[in-house]
Order: sequence, then C-alpha cells, then structure tokens
Amino acid sequence: MEHQQTVEAIKPVLFGHRKVRPRACLADGKQHIRTFLAEPLEALGFVTCECAQIGELPAILESQPLDLFVLGLSAGGVEGAAMLSILAADGFDGKVLLVGPRDWPVVAAVQACGQELGLAMLPLLPTPFCAGNLRDSVASLMPADEPPAPPIDVAQAVSAGQIELWYQPKLDARTLGVAGAEAVTRMRHPSRGAAPPANFIPDAGGPQARALSEFVIGRAIRDWHDFLGQHGPVEIATNLPIDFLRDPESVRSLCDQMPKHPAFQGLIVEIDGSEILRDLPLMKEIAGQVRFHNIGLSIDHLGAEWLSFADIGAFPFVEIKVDRKFVAGCAENALKKLICRQIRDLADTVGARTVAEGVATRADLACVREMGFDMVQGSLFAKPMPARKFTRSGLSVTLPH
Repeated sequence: MEHQQTVEAIKPVLFGHRKVRPRACLADGKQHIRTFLAEPLEALGFVTCECAQIGELPAILESQPLDLFVLGLSAGGVEGAAMLSILAADGFDGKVLLVGPRDWPVVAAVQACGQELGLAMLPLLPTPFCAGNLRDSVASLMPADEPPAPPIDVAQAVSAGQIELWYQPKLDARTLGVAGAEAVTRMRHPSRGAAPPANFIPDAGGPQARALSEFVIGRAIRDWHDFLGQHGPVEIATNLPIDFLRDPESVRSLCDQMPKHPAFQGLIVEIDGSEILRDLPLMKEIAGQVRFHNIGLSIDHLGAEWLSFADIGAFPFVEIKVDRKFVAGCAENALKKLICRQIRDLADTVGARTVAEGVATRADLACVREMGFDMVQGSLFAKPMPARKFTRSGLSVTLPH
C-alpha cells in the first residue's frame, strides 16, 4: 500500500514525460481528520502519507518529495506554525493548504506565518468542506495535459500504479449483510483523478486486454488475502473479457492462481450474457472446467434475452445478474418487474443464484426482495471504493434515511 509511507525512500514515478501521481502529506493530530482528507485526495490521484505529530515531519521530508502539505489545525496554531517553520527550513517548494474554520483567528495567524516564511500558501480550505471544495483547492497541482495519444499503454499504466481495483459490496437480499464484492477497474489519471473503465479499457483480444486481465486476477487474489486477514473471507467477483477465456493457457493460469486456503469461497467471473450466447458451447465447457478450481461463471447484464438461456440443457453457470436497466424502476414499471421475475424463476429452475444489480431506491429494494432475489448490489448501499476504504468500512453498509 502506498498510504502512510513515511520513511522509505521513494523515487518519483514517471509515465511518459509526466509525473504520474503528486504526493501529499496530511498533518493533523486526529486520525479521523487525516482519513477524511486522504480519501478524496487519493481519489484525485494523490499518493498520501500522514503526519500525526510534529516530531514525525523531518523524517517524512527526508524520505520523499512532497507536492502538497495539508495542515489541519485541530491541535492549535502553535504546533501548526512550528510545522511551517520546519518546512521552510527544509526548503519545501510545494504548496501548503490550511484546513480550518474560516473565522477562527488562529487560522489567519498561521496563514500569515506561512507567507512570512516564504511558503506557497494556497487559499484556506474552510471547514466543513466537501470533496469538490478540496478538488478545487488543489487543482493547480494537477497536470493540465490531455490523456496521452496514442491510447494509454495498459501494461505501462499498471507498472506505474495507475490501474487499481475498487470494490462494490454485494449484499444478501434477506439480511442486507455484505456477502461479497465486485471488483471493478479504475485508472487514476494524473490530472483527472479516478477514471472509469470506459476511459481506458483496451480493445478485446489484444495484448493490452490480456495485460489488464492478468493484473485484475493477480490484484483480486492479493486483495482477497488482505480482506481475509482483517475481516475474514470475502467472495470476490470480477469481469474478464470472453476472449481471455477462449485462450486455454489463460484459463490454466487463472485456475493455477486460485488460493489453496481452506477459507477461499471461490472467485466469480462475470461475463456479459450476450457474449456468452454468441459462443455458448465453449462457455458451457469452460464453466464446467473452472468449477473444479473453485471458479464460477456468472451471466452478467441479463435482460430481455433471458429466454435464450431457458433451454440450453445442462446449466453450468452459478449466478445470474439482472441488468440494472430492468432493476431500476421495477417497483413502478410492470414490464421491468415481469422480466425480473421471469429471470428469477429461471434461476430457481436451473439452481443458480440471482443478483439484482443497480438497486438505487428503497422501493426497488423492497420489490426485488419480495420477488426472492438472493443478492442485491447498487448505489443505494455503496458505490465502488478503493480496497483500503472497503476494508475500513468493516465490510458493512448503512442504508440512507
């Protein structure tokens, strides 16, 4: 993990001719404030470290180049001014951002102190603040260049630490406890923060797609071990392109990477339903093959074409996920509700579990629970989040009021 690096010497990471991820130190005596600051900064692409007390600051400045020093003033102005003096004596040439109440005299005094010391002081970030306010405050530190052309080299982006896995909880529909998580890829663009897959996913079948798939598998397994050590076993699901599974060597490599740990509950590989139908015999063969290695194939984004799966003979798929466009609004739309119910009945017939994805309202949650779905997933519970935040959540979610 790159969070809380404080004493290890770090070289700036380069992607092309640009510094990939600016670095920020979060200084405040209160852990919850440092955490609250870290999450939006990391979403913007910063690598963060933490400084809990003044005595830690010299070692941090010696160990790594910093672009931003975020100073919370919960401990008062004396220690804040002392930290600024250390920065100035060290020749700090980055930016300093103070965080505190706008009308608090101590804030104005520390801001003036920093200016007198010759530090580059950003305008105060007044509390309380939102992620948008913080983004605006640090915008000058983010490179203004456009994404590289030709398209991003995924292998290079992986080695530069730009590609990550984020996790969205999957909940048991009956208990609303976290029963697993879907891993989704994100890229931390140096000037635009976290970007969704549509901004960087390579064309299927090429070496770029293979490099991304191999990264996803390896990262998911490492994260599973992290989750196990902190919260117990978590079933992870992820998407892989169908072309990756068409390669026998890729399938063997996938199977060989599965943990031998007795707590491993299996890996769910989600494949778009329409893609499965285009190569159904092979997908049935692969689904049967990988099940011996604790890997299950899930039919993803299933909707109106559900009837094509009703008469395929042996049904080796372990899960059916109903497309969010049919789940969203199913409580009020009779046609959407009918399709959801038909898919649920199909799953019951073939012995597969069902997931309603894209649940965004309490009404839709009540509807899919009444229909008997096994699992639910959507923004009503949580959006995808970095692995560390998923771990910090304690693998629990709270429904909004």
